This record gives sequence, structure tokens and C-alpha cells, in this order.
Amino acid sequence: MEENRLHTERYEVSAEAAEKINRAKAAGPPRGCCGNNDRATLEFVASQSAGKLKAGAGEADIFIYPGFRFQVIDALLTNFHLPESTLLMLVCAFAGREKVLPAYEHAIGEGYRFFSYGDCMFVE
Repeated sequence: MEENRLHTERYEVSAEAAEKINRAKAAGPPRGCCGNNDRATLEFVASQSAGKLKAGAGEADIFIYPGFRFQVIDALLTNFHLPESTLLMLVCAFAGREKVLPAYEHAIGEGYRFFSYGDCMFVE
């Protein structure tokens, strides 16, 4: 996994957003994020500046998989992703396989919809 590279994604973080998120992080309440791309952007930007968000734009090429140390977000609202996908790896990295895989078993058993425009889950 360490040698795998994903495509890059263009991002932009405004000064206002960086300031608000850094302030929320310092205050300590849980911080949520809607979507894995947003999470990846925030974690990429934080990894470039010692855990603090800075305003800017560029190309993010972060690959998040189990063992990754998250620095910004404490909760995630995300789709049920396809098996063996990098997005499912990101969710497992965040919440742990021991929590995510039983949730997927439940989703399959109940007929939840997967992938884009499917059902979603709140993970913390």
C-alpha cells in the first residue's frame, strides 16, 4: 500500500475556512466532515504544515489507509463505498475495520444502496 499512488485532486482552502477549522480544533469540540474528498483535502493540507490548516490551493495526492494518523476531523458523513476501494480503506483507517466491516454486513443484509447517491453512514 505504501507504494500505491492515487490520482491528484485539485483543492482550495480559503483563509476563512482554515481559520475557522483551526479555531474549532483548538477549542476541542468534535469536528465533522461531509465526504472523503473533503477529509482527504484537509488531512493533506494539515500534513504539509505540521497539523495546522493554511489557506491555499494546489493538487492533493494523499493516500489514506489503515495506520494513517488523522489530524483534523473527528467524524465523517460518507457513502457506503464499494468493496476493495480506496475510499473503503480510508473509512477503515478512520474508524477501524472492526467497526466498519460489521456495519457493511448490516448494510448488505438490509439492502442499503452503495456508492454514489446511495445510503450513507455517520462515523466517529
